Amino acid sequence: MLGAIGLIITFVTIFGGYIEAGGKIEIILEALPHELPMLLGGAIGAFFVANKGTVLKATFKEIIKSFKPPKWKKQDYQDLLTLLFALCKLMKSKGLIAVEQHLEKPEESAIFSPYPRIIHDHFSIDLICDSLRMLTMGMENAHQIEDMVERQIEKHHHEAMGAGTALQGMADGLPAIGIVVAVLGVVKTMASINEPPAVLGAMIGGALVGTFLGVFVAYCIVGPIASKNLAVHSEEQQFYFIIRDVLVAHLKGYAPQISMEIGRGDIPSHLQPTFAQMEEAVANIKVEG
Repeated sequence: MLGAIGLIITFVTIFGGYIEAGGKIEIILEALPHELPMLLGGAIGAFFVANKGTVLKATFKEIIKSFKPPKWKKQDYQDLLTLLFALCKLMKSKGLIAVEQHLEKPEESAIFSPYPRIIHDHFSIDLICDSLRMLTMGMENAHQIEDMVERQIEKHHHEAMGAGTALQGMADGLPAIGIVVAVLGVVKTMASINEPPAVLGAMIGGALVGTFLGVFVAYCIVGPIASKNLAVHSEEQQFYFIIRDVLVAHLKGYAPQISMEIGRGDIPSHLQPTFAQMEEAVANIKVEG
């Protein structure tokens, strides 16, 4: 919603201010059908050349994602901490073997099933289950587990940010493509040098629309969308850091409550449940192997 409002404000203030100041919007509208396809065509063509097929397929979905509310809400962070607390408590009280049955089919597990949003996020559930499987196989060194989980998170983050990074590259190139379009407009104008000054002025103004469009689309549309997309994925990455830190804290021998509190520290402040809220959430948790 905020993204759409921002775009409306941008268009209204820039074009409204131009018209209010006496600018002739007819020149821009007349040049638009010719200059805009050239600009966007050049940008999209370069985008195809510069990026892999997987990035191209994900781009439209990622643009839509930039205008949606955040994926994880406060309740989701609380649920994740509660789930990790239950797993740590089970391992602490009954050993690693007790957790194995819950890893094979998490959707049917009494520990995992109360949290469907986490189960439906494949990376979250794979990160938890794969890390715990490594523990049951004897890999109990906290530093090794931390390094393994860190590399998985970084890999996932790098892949998730592919479209946002590509869009930022497009934004960086759009002003230069706008100059190319403007130069072509000037070349066209020079071929009509014998026309009256009023006609030449309108033609030069139309040619400069290319430069304007390149800068406008880059810094008012594509660039902000790319920045928002990258910020969204950076915030989502914090969700996975909680998994890493809680499991590592458990391996270091901390009590489940302490491990949970360490993970709570990774949550963005505006989404972070309080200490009292987490105490209440886990107060009645009973785990069975």
